[in-house]
Parts: sequence; structure tokens; C-alpha cells
Amino acid sequence: MPTPRLHPAGSPRRSLPLAGGLAVLVVATTLPALAQSPRQAWSSAPTASSFAEAQAPVRYRLGPGDRLRMSVFKMEGYETTSEVMSDGSLNLPRLGSVPVWGLTMDEARARITRGYAAILRRPIVYLDLMQARPVRVSISGEVQRPGLYSIGQGGTNQLASSGTAAANTTTTTIQTSGWPTLVDAVQKAGGITAHGDLRRVTIQRPTGAPGAPVRTVQYNFLQVLESGGPAVNPLLYDGDSVLIPRAEQLSESELLKVASSTFAPDTISVNVVGEVERPGAQSVKANSPLSQALLSAGGLTRRADVGKVKLLRLEPNGTIRQSTVGYNPTAPMGSQANPPLQQGDVVVVDRHGWAKANDSLRSAVEPIAPLVNAGSLFRLLGFPF
Repeated sequence: MPTPRLHPAGSPRRSLPLAGGLAVLVVATTLPALAQSPRQAWSSAPTASSFAEAQAPVRYRLGPGDRLRMSVFKMEGYETTSEVMSDGSLNLPRLGSVPVWGLTMDEARARITRGYAAILRRPIVYLDLMQARPVRVSISGEVQRPGLYSIGQGGTNQLASSGTAAANTTTTTIQTSGWPTLVDAVQKAGGITAHGDLRRVTIQRPTGAPGAPVRTVQYNFLQVLESGGPAVNPLLYDGDSVLIPRAEQLSESELLKVASSTFAPDTISVNVVGEVERPGAQSVKANSPLSQALLSAGGLTRRADVGKVKLLRLEPNGTIRQSTVGYNPTAPMGSQANPPLQQGDVVVVDRHGWAKANDSLRSAVEPIAPLVNAGSLFRLLGFPF
């Protein structure tokens, strides 16, 4: 949003219409003309902020892709609209390339003013941010699609489970507006996985240009989901790194709260095989109980053994954990007889004992089946057999 312009005491003021974005007005102090060259005026980079300053509200810092408008008060031929180049410099009339990467608007204006003060007397520089660049952030940890993302102001985020079976799942679409936030970034990455820890969501943020110190801030969103109250949804800035760590242990109630929030995908995909009416990949609500997946597969057949339903789950270390469930469709969710499911789970419904015996007998008789069928044919034709 545009911010008010500040005018030093005793300086001339001028009102300019804004085409959009942030605007800063500054009046340069008197410097001897030609006391230093324009190149020398900005040769030193700003010092890194202290830890105390880092706790203050974050000031927007310029970077490649920002579009700026610059003018000098009552000086024709000095107006320009330019974009910060990939090397972090801004091309200005009479000065050439001015490095502004990592500077705030005030710092960039002061640097430009020092450059013009070498060739002008008492220059008054106006600097407007016409269009902010997309925020480039990295998202890692327990999210569906970790990676690097470019997030603009407003757009559409889609939450969907990852994995090969996710093609059968539906996506949750969320419209966003305004400056990108931490929740927007998590949603952009498809939402968190079933193992994501919302107690320790971490942002690592550089305090200046590339190579500047990095500060780390941690947020607890699970507490907000459990007890309510005001939530802190911090704004994201270019170069931020978001980490969702793996939860060591989550209760069933915590899993349900996370699954029903905007941090998680609306649906997951599980595979149901064996004695069900429609075996295959099933799309169910996140953290749905076992009964929901079996009903989605059309229910159990008459050959199913409800006391021996196997649940296979791929662990993060690459191992497969297998558990046998004494399935009870009326059991409460979270119980051992009706556990909640996670993305990628495989449910195997075995046959009961009588079905296995019948199948074994059929397998034993199958080799002599052609002889039995031939004898029946001879009897039908009246030949002795």
C-alpha cells in the first residue's frame, strides 16, 4: 500500500499523484558541488541491522524486478521510470547505474541524492515504487510440494496431496489477495503433510542484500487452532525461507484439527485392494477413518474377513509399517478398530477362512477339470463313460 510522504522541516513540499505503490520524498542536505564523484557517492554499502533493529517492523528492501519512478524537483530531463536490473542496479539519468539491491526506499533515495549532489546543488529527489516484484521464497520440510516459489500479490492457491495416486484426488482452491503471507506460501506448496508440525513453523529472513546476516523467527499455529485467539500471519519478503519440520508425535485430535484447517489438503488418496466391490485408488477427506475408505470402495464383499484388515504405510525412512486391524465400522474414529488414514496408505482386505478353503479346493480340482467336462459331454451324447 502507498505510505505517506515525509517532508523535512523547512524544506519545500510538492504533491505528486501516485500511479500506485510506495512513495518517498526526501530533501538532500547541502553538500559542496563536485566534492565527490557520483560513483564514489554510493561506494559503501549500508551496515547490517542489529538484532534489536531486526525485531522492528520489516522495511521493504529493493531487489531485481522492482519498478521505480524517480524525479528531481524542478529539474527537467531527470524524470525516469526504470526497473531494478538483475545485478541490483537502477539506471538513472546523468548518473548511470546506481546499486540499490537490499536498500530500503529511504536508503535508496539517500544514495541517489548523494549522487546528484555531486553535480547539482540541493537536489530534492522523489522516489516512487510503481510495482513491487514477486516475492521469491523457498518452502521445505513437511509440505506436499517443497521447492522455490514466486508469489505475487493475489492469485489462486491449490491444496492437493502429492504422490502417484493424487491424480484421483480433488484440489482445494483458495483465492488470495494483498501482500503474500506465511499461510499463502504453505498453501502455494500444496499444504502440509500428515507429519507437519505447526508448533514450529520457521521463517529464515536475510536482513539485507545477498550475504547479509539471517534471522530466524518461529511461529506456533497449532496453538491458535486449538485455543483460538489472535493469530500472527507474518508477511513474506523476497529471499525468505519457510521450514515446516516433522512432528515427533501428534494426537488424534491434533491430526483432525490440522486436517480441517487451511494448512492441509482437503482430500487424500489411499489404495484399497482385496475383498471390496471397487478396489483401487480412493479419494477421501484428509485423516478420514478406515471405514470411510472402505465405504468409498463400495464396501466389503461376502468373502471379506473383517477381523484381518491390513494397513500398510510408507515411513519417511523408507520402511513400510504393517498393522492388522480388527475392523469395526461402528468404532469411533481414532480407535484401533477404525484408525485415521494418511496420504498414500494401502488398505488390504483379506478373505475369510471359508473363502480360502473354497479357493484351495477349486485350485486342486482345476487340473482335472477338462476330464470332468469331457465325461459330461460323452454322457450327454449317450456314449458310455
